[in-house]
Amino acid sequence: MIDAKLASKTHSAQHTQIRLSDAVSIGGSEIVVIGGPCTVESLDQMEQVAHHLSTTPVHALRGGVYKPRTSPYAFQGMGIEGLQILAEVRRQSGLPVVTEVMSIAQIEPVAAYADMLQIGSRNMQNFELLKALGQVNKPVLLKRGLSATIEEFIMAAEYILSHGNSQVVLCERGIRSFDSYTRNVLDLGAVVALRQLTHLPVIVDPSHAAGKRELVADLARAAIACGADGLIIECHPEPEKSVSDARQALSLEDMAGLVYSLQPIATAVGRRLNGGVAEKPALAIAC
Repeated sequence: MIDAKLASKTHSAQHTQIRLSDAVSIGGSEIVVIGGPCTVESLDQMEQVAHHLSTTPVHALRGGVYKPRTSPYAFQGMGIEGLQILAEVRRQSGLPVVTEVMSIAQIEPVAAYADMLQIGSRNMQNFELLKALGQVNKPVLLKRGLSATIEEFIMAAEYILSHGNSQVVLCERGIRSFDSYTRNVLDLGAVVALRQLTHLPVIVDPSHAAGKRELVADLARAAIACGADGLIIECHPEPEKSVSDARQALSLEDMAGLVYSLQPIATAVGRRLNGGVAEKPALAIAC
């Protein structure tokens, strides 16, 4: 039995909703889609992304400004300048923004600019960071660790909850396997289990699970079909030129097509997909 006093459900119908803005909350009847590039590269890039996605049922923007990279020589993000860019595109588009925080020192500046603070998979068990985020009055997107069990994942959320912050969203982003064809293995069974074990919203990141853009759309649709509360997906104005994770990024056009293709699936499982323009393009499902 998982010893999670705050994250565990007290009854089967208990579902917490986490509000990102006056118009966007995760965990209700509406599917929430978060889209954007792996890394904030420039104001022009993010304006293109925000302009395009704001006309679709995408509810929030993502973009990394502090990047945990395997190589110390890889691009590490734009830092404060990147946060200022995110704040500007939020002002222009009205879409809330999500970005990663990697250390306790980064919490204050990120919380000043972003609507939601992301904990990446490498920091899922950075307990001092989790405790510090428990004292912040901002939603936290907690990604599952590379090899974390479901119990370890829930207990990581418990650290944040037990230190005072009740605004936690769980994110399944794939776990490591022996098979190298995909970047990770997307554990949709964990999504179903988490929905049964915890009252916290659960979203899915098919981009980091797949590692290949041609796999992302089908994984995203499967995630909604199995009960996920939303998705976080990487897209870029010119995917092949992305400075980070180029292989898994969708074009903005394919991102729009994917989002519209979710509508009948959301309806089939008793959910809604609202936002952006009302009608889907004729070829939206062929993404």
